[in-house]
Amino acid sequence: MKVFVTGATGYIGGSVAKVLIDAGHDIYGLVRDPKKVDALKQIGIKPVLGTLEDIEVLTKYSKLSDAVIHTADSDHRGAVETFISALRGTGKAFLHTSGSSVVGDDARGDSKSENIYDEETPFVPMDIRADRVAINNLVRKAGIDDWVRSVVIVPSMIYGNALGLPTESDQLPQVIRKSKMVGAGVHVGKGVNRWSNVHIKDLADLYRLALEKAASASYFFAENGEESFQDIAKSISETLGFEGKTMSWPADEAIAELGDWARFAIASNSRVRAVHARNLLDWKPSEEPMLSWIKNNS
Repeated sequence: MKVFVTGATGYIGGSVAKVLIDAGHDIYGLVRDPKKVDALKQIGIKPVLGTLEDIEVLTKYSKLSDAVIHTADSDHRGAVETFISALRGTGKAFLHTSGSSVVGDDARGDSKSENIYDEETPFVPMDIRADRVAINNLVRKAGIDDWVRSVVIVPSMIYGNALGLPTESDQLPQVIRKSKMVGAGVHVGKGVNRWSNVHIKDLADLYRLALEKAASASYFFAENGEESFQDIAKSISETLGFEGKTMSWPADEAIAELGDWARFAIASNSRVRAVHARNLLDWKPSEEPMLSWIKNNS
């Protein structure tokens, strides 16, 4: 199968592309930086120079391919609309990447939510996540109205070494960076907020399964456990040689430094369960738990 992957030089996109190449698929990879073209070729990806603003490029390779996997920017509505338009009426697969912060709250690290969400649980998104939820709904609607086999994949906190080009995940590296700066494991507020998590290898395998057999308009959380940020901070502290010492990062300071990203990414609760992935796709995550990975790899 020919698959067009956006974000091919990124953490998710590169990892998904590598797993699909290993499974025998041909990959076109969207890349902005000409300097990374040769690196993509070396891992078996056919580079496509362009950005999410290049409607003609996105349309051309959507039509040339048997499927599109969009990992470059969950919030770029224009790119999503372009892909749906290009694929309309074809029955081809369109896998869109979201994130489990869509069910997050504004806990600012100070409370543990008792709400645990599966794919069928209703929720009201935070103000800064309403647009992302609208895009998810647009993708799923295309699977009903436009004869596109659309799928939304919703990863929780991702950890593990990239399978494609060397790059990092989103949340953990920021916490590790700040922890190194202050000499202690850092958490926002009290750090009692909890996030589900998933290893990048397990996540990439979920994309493969969804590409091969997911029904149209599907929606899949991706998780294999959860931890509090307090426990994450302690694990990071021990691994960095700070003897388990942790430190609270006041929410206002974290937001001032990192913007609203801090609110939804490291100060909120996001507790999800991947019921559909396990039951409908027979997804069986098997990589080592996150705290163990931090201990062995940080």
